Amino acid sequence: MKREEVVLFSGGIQGAEAEFGAAAERFGIAEVNFSFEGHNIVRHRGLRVLTPEELQKGDVSLEYVSRLMNRLYSESPAIRKVLQSIWYQVNSGQEIYVIGEILADNTVKGGTGWGAEFAKLCNKELRVFDQQRNGWFSWNKTEWREYRDGEGPVISHNHVTGTGTRFLKANGQKAIADLFARSFA
Repeated sequence: MKREEVVLFSGGIQGAEAEFGAAAERFGIAEVNFSFEGHNIVRHRGLRVLTPEELQKGDVSLEYVSRLMNRLYSESPAIRKVLQSIWYQVNSGQEIYVIGEILADNTVKGGTGWGAEFAKLCNKELRVFDQQRNGWFSWNKTEWREYRDGEGPVISHNHVTGTGTRFLKANGQKAIADLFARSFA
């Protein structure tokens, strides 16, 4: 795989998404950050501001998402736009990488969880670095499989999505750095 053919799709917000973008930039990987008017982002490289019409294409029933995720999602316009922009991130990538926390019900914590769940629904290759358990996990269509110690995923597709928590810890930052080093060094 040639670096110049790889594109990272993300959202550019602080935390995991900003770190994915910084790693992509260090390794010479193109970057597209989906956002919308009024969204507070920290990465502007490859910024793609979605129009209201484009956001509508990624619309989803918040009642459905709440049921699927076993938690309540607010009906606020801002939350709706965030979920709509996540639709673009996941839809664009062939492999989805998430930094967060896997919960007991097999969902991922927070708004990031919708990205992971949507990746499952779309049958995308999904990898999650669980900051609490300090390890990478792969979704195998029915359950999570933990990578063995010292083992981790390698980016193998040209279109990859990197997303996750705003509350990035040192081990999550290292997981992103190691992922890019394994994949492109």
